Amino acid sequence: MSEPRDPQRPAVPAAAPAPPERRVTEIDKQRVPMAAKPYRLLALVKQDAVVRVQKEPDDTVMTWPHLLVIEFFAAAMISVFLLLMGVFANAPLEELANPNVTPEVAKAPWYFLGLQELLTYFHPTVAGALTPVLVLVGAALIPYVDRSPGNRPSERKTAVVLFSIFCILGLVMTFFAIFFRGPGYSPSLPWVSGLHFAL
Repeated sequence: MSEPRDPQRPAVPAAAPAPPERRVTEIDKQRVPMAAKPYRLLALVKQDAVVRVQKEPDDTVMTWPHLLVIEFFAAAMISVFLLLMGVFANAPLEELANPNVTPEVAKAPWYFLGLQELLTYFHPTVAGALTPVLVLVGAALIPYVDRSPGNRPSERKTAVVLFSIFCILGLVMTFFAIFFRGPGYSPSLPWVSGLHFAL
């Protein structure tokens, strides 16, 4: 028989039934805490990073119009220069070579005038053999002297400066030999005695 409940005493709820005891399996025994788990590198990569590749900034430009416009203007300027040279430079065809007559202007073709100009200042061994060899070897060594990682001219300052020095020296010597050497390869002013060079 149940005991009568005291109205002053609050009712105590019945105890909740105990949860059923969870059966520990072999897989549960092999589980380890998250901090102690060994991970492969692939498990640390987010899935969206594998699917979506971030595109790096592109510094290329289209061939048309960027490149071809520059090439067109360069070709136009060279054409105008050649036209002016054809109009103002007197370059008639000469007669057949005569071994008994030495021509008035004993100059090499324009592409050898830089070396011929060097021959007026240095010994033939130095000007005709050592200087061209040193220039060619120096130009071949430029990539090994300048070990900059980039490929743009702004990143390869040493190579650009060295190559520019080689080109400028050669152009200056050739320009001087073309325009400032007269008959007998003596110094002359082109606006006084005219141009004396063979094309």
